Amino acid sequence: MSDVARDEVVPRGYFRGPGEAELRWSGETRTHFLATGETTGGAFCLIDETARRGETVPLHRHPRDLESIYVVDGELSLFLNHAPARRAAAGAFAHFPAGSIHGFRVESGTARYLLYTTPHHGEFYRAISRPPGPGGTPATEPIDDAMIDEACRRFDIELIGPLPDAET
Repeated sequence: MSDVARDEVVPRGYFRGPGEAELRWSGETRTHFLATGETTGGAFCLIDETARRGETVPLHRHPRDLESIYVVDGELSLFLNHAPARRAAAGAFAHFPAGSIHGFRVESGTARYLLYTTPHHGEFYRAISRPPGPGGTPATEPIDDAMIDEACRRFDIELIGPLPDAET
């Protein structure tokens, strides 16, 4: 196989330095799209998020999309299916298979975490976020329930309910 044919099949690599990833905001959660389906040839999506204490992702499931989380800094309470919450500090990793019920809450002052998922689910994160305001500040346009409900419908996400109290 010639190099030309190989380049047509294999996606080109790329490099992003600090601050070069696409920035969006979901409320006050800062979201950087490090890799998307477009940049990985449809292989995966990698998102870097920073959120404040009390921010939650309610219990939900998505039947076709896996999701994994790696805690870079801070602490989260992770919920998977009906198991008790697990406290996850920097260095912790969790994998949520497609169809599993899961969610999380930020327990520390702030937390930074990486989300590894499918390109399809990565587009859900784009749909529930907004471009930054001036100077990269949080978006001025709010994220409302109707926007989230529409994105859940479009990306086949079932909201199960609020997170239980963490007892970890």
